[in-house]
Amino acid sequence: MRGHEARTVHLFASHVPSHVPILPPVAGELTATALSVPYGRMGRMDELPEYAERVLQVAELIPPGRVMTYGDVAEWLGEAGPRQVGRVMALYGGGVPWWRVVRSDGVLLPGHELRALDRYRAEGTPLRGASRAAEGHLPRLDMKRARWDGVGAQSDEAHI
Repeated sequence: MRGHEARTVHLFASHVPSHVPILPPVAGELTATALSVPYGRMGRMDELPEYAERVLQVAELIPPGRVMTYGDVAEWLGEAGPRQVGRVMALYGGGVPWWRVVRSDGVLLPGHELRALDRYRAEGTPLRGASRAAEGHLPRLDMKRARWDGVGAQSDEAHI
């Protein structure tokens, strides 16, 4: 570590569970022996944050064969932005139709392309063919035809 003094950082060592060994630091390495926030920044980890719950409810409203962008979901909820929606989907979206909340450019979710593509084909989601220059030759979503604007959502669900 040029120009920086190596040091050990000990944060709230009293919160370290007894089964976790506390090892001495290796010379020149920055270490931490425990987390400073025992429950995480978003509250107790056994509870779903209120905003996350609303994002997931919107994902469940999107009809098969249609998609909303991260920004669309944020705009529909009237708070936060696309990055916050993406974070919620990354952390909590596995139990909802995650493939229906997408990037605005129609590119399939990196690391999940084939699973998402299977879902899109099964649901009849409009796709655009990939150009030969496209990496892996994967299609994109046809956002003009696949994008859902929330019209048709039941009125009691329209303001989650």
